[in-house]
Amino acid sequence: MGRRPGGELAARPLHFIWIADCSSSMASDGKIQALNQAIREALPHMKDVAADNPNAEVLVRAVSFSSGARWHVADATSVDSFQWPDLQTSGYTAMGEALRLVADQMKLEVMSKRALPPVLVLLSDGQPTDDFGAGLQALMNEPWGKKAVRLAIAIGSDADRQVLQRFIGHPEIPPLEANHPEALVQHIRWASTAVLQSVSSPASRLATASQVGGNVVIPDSPSVEVDDVW
Repeated sequence: MGRRPGGELAARPLHFIWIADCSSSMASDGKIQALNQAIREALPHMKDVAADNPNAEVLVRAVSFSSGARWHVADATSVDSFQWPDLQTSGYTAMGEALRLVADQMKLEVMSKRALPPVLVLLSDGQPTDDFGAGLQALMNEPWGKKAVRLAIAIGSDADRQVLQRFIGHPEIPPLEANHPEALVQHIRWASTAVLQSVSSPASRLATASQVGGNVVIPDSPSVEVDDVW
């Protein structure tokens, strides 16, 4: 790593944002409990990846959406001290509003110019009940929104995969299918470790993987074969 007078260059910020559906349908069949548990289980592995990549400062936060959208964890928190507060379910699916909240944080005056491409992970089990297109356009209008690595996990058979594919914006990267708690755990762990590793360590890029978010390479997602529950 290069040096400047007085010491090493500061680590580059890498913003990781969960965008989580907590509408009423997520209460069925233990979906919200499985989501809360999956993210909690992924955190220690996420911390290990961050520790192995001192060039990146991993900052985590989360948006939740139901009848409206709000910051579930508002402050960009170092992964070393990040804790996951459980989501609660209610209401509808204001996915577009959630994307507008994220878009406000993708502005050049908010994000550091030295930042690595942010990672945005959208999790949903249903269809938007507001103007998803306007929210997505707001996100794509911001430089860091356009450069972000955008991933999506479809929770259950009722998830709107076309909408999730539009959010991803890359034909070779489909939404991950989570029709069982075990699959949800595996996909969340992959998004928060393998993808994080790739974004924070360009030298580890895989030549056969898909490139997104300003030439970030996305490793192959895990294959999980279990009986459907959702």
